[in-house]
Amino acid sequence: MDWTLIEKVIWFGIAAMGFSVLFNVPARTLPSIFLIGAMGGMTRLLLLQFNTNFIIASFLGAIVIGLLSIPFAHSKHAPPLVFSIPAVIPMVPGLFAYRMMLGLIRLAGDVPPEAFTQTLYETVSNGLKVMFVLMSLAGGVAVPMLVTRKQSAKHLRFGKRGH
Repeated sequence: MDWTLIEKVIWFGIAAMGFSVLFNVPARTLPSIFLIGAMGGMTRLLLLQFNTNFIIASFLGAIVIGLLSIPFAHSKHAPPLVFSIPAVIPMVPGLFAYRMMLGLIRLAGDVPPEAFTQTLYETVSNGLKVMFVLMSLAGGVAVPMLVTRKQSAKHLRFGKRGH
């Protein structure tokens, strides 16, 4: 395995822990958040190495985060969002958002007519990438929780009827 991949995975976990500290999550959840963030980041990085679309790779990484946050939530007695939100934030496409903002600033200024079309194209392209990746991250985290929530709710209701 490539050492740069391992290093990036570790940085995904550290960033996830950093965001969890900002959100003031319980200290007992920090190692789990590190692991979940690293696994989600590793999923995305591995898929990108196999030439998977960036949006699809982000979506699948977010699904891994959503799936892993459920058993960790049960074992640590905390809501799944405590694990999934800090773990998914390092996957937000900051570079594309930065490039989009630079493009908007350029378009607001004086752009030579020959460069206007190219600048507009790059700005819209980066903006759409940001939008679709953010939607895929939100959906990827939410879908596993929504699917398992129904099963858990049915089980809880069934358990209450029996008592």
